[in-house]
Amino acid sequence: MAPHEPKLYWIGFNLVKGIGAVRFRNLLDTFGDAETAWNAPVEALRAAGLSSRLVENLCQLRTQVNLEQISERIQAQNIHVLTWEDEEYPRRLKEIEQPPPVLYLRGDLKLEDDWAVAIVGTRRITAYGRQVAEEVSATLARNGVTVVSGLARGVDAVAHQAAVHAGGRTLAVLGSGVDRIYPPENQRLAEQIISHGAVISDYPIGTPPEGPNFPPRNRIISGLSLAVIVIEANLDSGAMITATFAAEQGRELFAVPGSILAPQSKGANRLIRDGARLLLDPQEVLEILDLKQATAQQSARQVLPSDPVEAQLYQVLGPEPQHVDDIRSQTGMSIEKVSSTLALMELKGMVRQVGGMNYVRVREAQVEYQTTSDQGSETTS
Repeated sequence: MAPHEPKLYWIGFNLVKGIGAVRFRNLLDTFGDAETAWNAPVEALRAAGLSSRLVENLCQLRTQVNLEQISERIQAQNIHVLTWEDEEYPRRLKEIEQPPPVLYLRGDLKLEDDWAVAIVGTRRITAYGRQVAEEVSATLARNGVTVVSGLARGVDAVAHQAAVHAGGRTLAVLGSGVDRIYPPENQRLAEQIISHGAVISDYPIGTPPEGPNFPPRNRIISGLSLAVIVIEANLDSGAMITATFAAEQGRELFAVPGSILAPQSKGANRLIRDGARLLLDPQEVLEILDLKQATAQQSARQVLPSDPVEAQLYQVLGPEPQHVDDIRSQTGMSIEKVSSTLALMELKGMVRQVGGMNYVRVREAQVEYQTTSDQGSETTS
């Protein structure tokens, strides 16, 4: 990254303990951008609402770290950095309360990862739990649904592995830096995940896998997902924390029943008693969430060519919802042409209907169009 690359300063603030999403948002609102906030004088930082301790921490860090060197380390390890300002930042995660300002990832995120379901559970997995985790994960993966988990021993690892073996995509959210894979025996699995998805963390590179880091990362697991499935979980487990985040974020919550005598099943059974959906067949997840559309979307991408009509509609749309009648007026097309093309574009993941026949554009940087003219063809994005 260049010396004045804005992401440098996002990375810098990510290193300051005590400055999370709320305080960082306030700094952006106060100073306009991360670079100005990073270089602000002490009195201005205090006036922006930072406590004396946080101001001291920030000032000390500014004198101790070389952001360009950190950036070079990140690039040398082929780690990507995403911020709130990036189009590639996961849409569902950005919608939660206090989304992480910075994400580090190895691998890549794709548009189809919007169709994601988390599978979490105990590290002390039983033969029953292993069989269920493999079947559920493989079913989701074969239907084009991205499997999200935490790379921990037990249910997490089984879910990731099953998704990879099924030829699907999977995302692993760490409680450490993405350069510090934990547990170490999952290093090879992590490399497989990177080839079939991404390893993700909001912790700076070099962050060790310390105990307090893991509960907060669970909000990212649920935040990336449409739903969370709990398979075998103790009452005080991380999976139960993920379930709590899922409920707070308005995600669907499924739980697999187990023996009333097994401690590994007490958490899942409790969730079912308290209102989580009882999961008896992985096909139920696809039906309840209408995730069969994920397969249709990917098929549409492969067989439906882009054309000038799609390009025109895409240019009219933006991040703010527009009604189909307004889109028709701006393009001069018939309502039938607009409606049918938008339906195909939604299957491709180019646009999204947000209710009431209102549409928004999705991730401009990831969509290309092939248009034709008398002079030949050209690609625009």
